[in-house]
Amino acid sequence: MSAATPEFRRIYDAFHPKVLRYLTRLVGEGEAEDIAQTAMLRVSEGLPSFRGEARLSTWIYRIATNAALDRLRRPDVGQAEPHPAAENEREDDCDLESSPLEGESPSVEVTVIREEMNACIREFIGRLPERYKTVMVLSELEGFTNADIAGILEVSLDTVKIRLHRAREKLRSELQTGCSFHRDAPNAFACDRKPLADRAA
Repeated sequence: MSAATPEFRRIYDAFHPKVLRYLTRLVGEGEAEDIAQTAMLRVSEGLPSFRGEARLSTWIYRIATNAALDRLRRPDVGQAEPHPAAENEREDDCDLESSPLEGESPSVEVTVIREEMNACIREFIGRLPERYKTVMVLSELEGFTNADIAGILEVSLDTVKIRLHRAREKLRSELQTGCSFHRDAPNAFACDRKPLADRAA
């Protein structure tokens, strides 16, 4: 990094935290930092030939995704460890909770319930097959549009739509099996993990 150009330094400072968060969600905390460094090294090496055919963010996330998939497909890498919700991260778009009105502060109990539910959802997303997990993380957790995801994964828009549909269906089924959803006092959705005996029933 000592020989990094000013342009790359600006890109690194802007994107490294985002890429690290994304990779943590995708492959788990244990692998994320090494893969993030690999990805940013590839960005540095490819920057002189980058001609702007894609948005810079799309190009960088494509490199990061490919680096992550290379690592996941290695024979010595097992199932990625799900990463708990991090503070100040974007909320999931899973229609499973409602945000407090502006100016209101949720109680400690409500905050704990919502954070636990987000962690639960992220855990189940982490269990999805690779192709479904990738589109779900990019869409639901990172907030990319379907067109952006198509560019990142270098697949057609229809392929992204199909994978997202199947991923959401599988996630919904897994959540119904592993979680019990209910409404709390403020009428917001909350979830409790089902005991293993109930899941097997």
